[in-house]
Amino acid sequence: MSVKLNPAAVRFAKQLIQAGKFKNDAGHWREHNPDTAAENKFLDRHEIEEYAQWHLGEDTTLGEDTKGRYKFPFGDFKTVHRDGLLAAKERAAQQGYHDIERAADELEQLLEKQAAK
Repeated sequence: MSVKLNPAAVRFAKQLIQAGKFKNDAGHWREHNPDTAAENKFLDRHEIEEYAQWHLGEDTTLGEDTKGRYKFPFGDFKTVHRDGLLAAKERAAQQGYHDIERAADELEQLLEKQAAK
């Protein structure tokens, strides 16, 4: 699998965090990660490019117009979730995607800094 960092998603996440659109949750990402039905509902109302913004990685071997191309989600299509960033960072580290791991770590630090204000 050829997964690379999605720079547009990193910029988007930074904008959301700086605008205060985040949840500094300490729960489990599986409780907040949108399921297939929520993803499909989002795609019914939005373009695939907007869906892609919510994922730190993309598999360049898959078509740009497919959900499967986009990996490492970090939010619920409304807000960035701290536990989503932690999950992305952990999975990226396990799978050897160090650029995605670093981006998730930087976003988590930014979120924590904003939360402390």
